[in-house]
Amino acid sequence: MTEPKDIVLKESEEVEGVPIEGPWLDDVSSLEEVLDYYERIGFQATHLGKAIEIWKKVEEKRAKGEEVRVFLGYTSNIISSGLREIIAWLVKEGKVDVIVTTAGGIEEDFIKALKPFILGDWQVNDALMREKGINRIGNIFVPNDRYIEFEKYMIPFFERVLEIEKERGKPLTASEFIYELGKYMDEKL
Repeated sequence: MTEPKDIVLKESEEVEGVPIEGPWLDDVSSLEEVLDYYERIGFQATHLGKAIEIWKKVEEKRAKGEEVRVFLGYTSNIISSGLREIIAWLVKEGKVDVIVTTAGGIEEDFIKALKPFILGDWQVNDALMREKGINRIGNIFVPNDRYIEFEKYMIPFFERVLEIEKERGKPLTASEFIYELGKYMDEKL
């Protein structure tokens, strides 16, 4: 009988394909260049148009001198897609004041810093993918080795967090935890 851990931690087969990636907006000079990325963004690209319409209203208010606080909320699947780069640019440019995300959003960001996800297909045999050690997020493929690599970093990071919390005498807040994770990534990657 196959043990669950043997399925979850099964070594993944190599996946060839197009890496999931969005445009880094500092590096593009035209709308056409942005649109060239759409086939690599993954399943969330259609919602980008809706977000642009909301954003136009924000910019109109800012142009009138009105103070607007922008909260950006998303789930981990947004980071799994190529919209990750767009979110990073928005934050870098000060267009977003507050991010509200899931723990999975932080995890997926870390994993994509290690290795890319791969553009797949909506019409695949999930059982066959599982046998190959490939996870599927819509039309995005994530080989198990991405998660295994992530675990290698997280055990020492959690030990570091424990030491910090012992020194402080209290737990880190969620934002402090994420800040420490960012520092750790800068050191290790």
